[in-house]
Amino acid sequence: MLDTGHVSVLSHETLQLLDPRPGGRFVDCTMNGGGHSAALLERTAPDGRLLGMDADGAAVAFAGQRFAPFGERACLVHENFRYLAPTAEREGFTQVDGVLMDLGFSSRQMDGEGRGFSFQRDEALDMRYDSGAGLAAADLLATAPIEEIERILREFGEEPHARRIARDIVAVRIDHPVRTTGALANLVARAVHGRHGRLHPATRTFQALRIAVNDELGALAEALPQALGLLRQGGRLAVISFHSLEDRIVKTFFRRLAGLEQDNTPRHLPPVATRPAPELRILTSRPVTPSAEEVAANPRSRSARLRVAERL
Repeated sequence: MLDTGHVSVLSHETLQLLDPRPGGRFVDCTMNGGGHSAALLERTAPDGRLLGMDADGAAVAFAGQRFAPFGERACLVHENFRYLAPTAEREGFTQVDGVLMDLGFSSRQMDGEGRGFSFQRDEALDMRYDSGAGLAAADLLATAPIEEIERILREFGEEPHARRIARDIVAVRIDHPVRTTGALANLVARAVHGRHGRLHPATRTFQALRIAVNDELGALAEALPQALGLLRQGGRLAVISFHSLEDRIVKTFFRRLAGLEQDNTPRHLPPVATRPAPELRILTSRPVTPSAEEVAANPRSRSARLRVAERL
């Protein structure tokens, strides 16, 4: 088995809650380094099958090598998980035992050259998982109105200096558009005067642009109901998120489908006579977080949150 250099987050807890068994059928919507997928294939041997998806074509190509020993048990597709339902139907993965969404990006993506995800080196500011889809981050910063850039930084990065950074990006782009990771990191550092505490001053900006360029929150919101539709009765949906925006979407979806959302009918109106029957049972009353040992071994896991629900 190939060494990916990527450590799958909350692997033990995810497998325990998904409960894969021989013959099971699973979907990994975001293979990344392939660690979760490999574990699912091993636990479902000898005849279980896995549909592995990823918007990153390089991740799919890498998985093709890693999963060669599993033969036809592993079906790998280069596709964004916002198209989960049609992809699963096309590949014959309906009524599955479990669906996994690991919303983090892999160490291979972070540390690999030429993608523009990191400010640790100076390279083209791209940030797309799929280099053939949508605008690169540099193009977004070169064309978007100042109000849109500010909104992206504030909403997706929770950046307190969003207005100042957006203003500086627009001011310099007339003569020197921001085209590289180094240029963006330096601009942000100047805009906030180096005030950042333990985080690099560009951390929130890079997160916000990555989310916007790949429409990560929109894809998640579209994929969750599709995942529910693929599950057999008793099948489980597991989602690992890495920041509050993702976790809030997952939590709200789970609570709504579990019938736990409050009736918000105004007091002067009659209450809703009937509420839809619950479709999910939440298995994690609180999100599962990494142990101190896991965080010590893999600091990038510290913000991970796992939520799991079962189809009724």
